[in-house]
Amino acid sequence: QVQLVESGGGLVQAGGSLRLSCAASGRTFRTRVMGWFRQAPGKEHEFVAAKSWSGSTTYYADSVKGLFTISRDSAKNTIYPQMNSLKPEDTAVYYCAATQTLMVGNDYPRLGNYKDWGQGTQVTVSS
Repeated sequence: QVQLVESGGGLVQAGGSLRLSCAASGRTFRTRVMGWFRQAPGKEHEFVAAKSWSGSTTYYADSVKGLFTISRDSAKNTIYPQMNSLKPEDTAVYYCAATQTLMVGNDYPRLGNYKDWGQGTQVTVSS
């Protein structure tokens, strides 16, 4: 099993920034991709970004491209989404997810491809 723990959420004013983290533990050697999804109240999960375990491939949703970046610390088995220029519509619970499946670009946003999920961290952006 892979355990995922998110942190870094909180309150921020519009235009501000947050850096989230997702720390993986357990059988991480099986992990191929780690991704981020978000869920606003009353809405379905929305893909945000993903990064291959090797760090060679990064995929961003069009809605966050150029605003969010995701980096990796292999020594800590942790990925870090850096979220800049936050807007109230970015308010959501952000979830880290992982999969053992090798994927190409158009596979990254697919919710069903991810099998392990964290508990989520709340991001609230005030106007």
